[in-house]
Amino acid sequence: MADENFDTVESGASNTYPAQCSSLRKGGHVVMKGRPCKIVEMSTSKTGKHGHAKVHLVGLDIFNSKKYEDICPSTHNLEVPIIKRKDLQLVDINDGYMSLMDDNGETREDLKLPEDDLGKEIKEKYENDEQILITVVESMGLEAAVATKAMTKG
Repeated sequence: MADENFDTVESGASNTYPAQCSSLRKGGHVVMKGRPCKIVEMSTSKTGKHGHAKVHLVGLDIFNSKKYEDICPSTHNLEVPIIKRKDLQLVDINDGYMSLMDDNGETREDLKLPEDDLGKEIKEKYENDEQILITVVESMGLEAAVATKAMTKG
């Protein structure tokens, strides 16, 4: 038993943590239909004859803005996604992929340029030689560029 190594265990469970439905708040995050979502609307119904108040949640997928709705008893647990954000410097755009550099000088070239208005904005700023940071959000094994910021000289 002593030689077992658990350092590199990858499991879907490590991407989320449970939270009681009644503890969730608008603006917070929750997993709906297996997707990480931001809660945009929330309402609680009165306790019914079977004793559970119901919480009605409306969430937008943080990666594709698709709308999801769910109703659950306020005492039940829902999964809350662990969300990491990081700002990476845009170095290059090649074949639809962005070359990004972190604070340690490490580069990565595996993140696709978004195909929406944000992608157009990134490409335009790159072509105008603007120094920009790309905000990358990572959750539940997914990653996407969600915003840009001008780099400040500091």
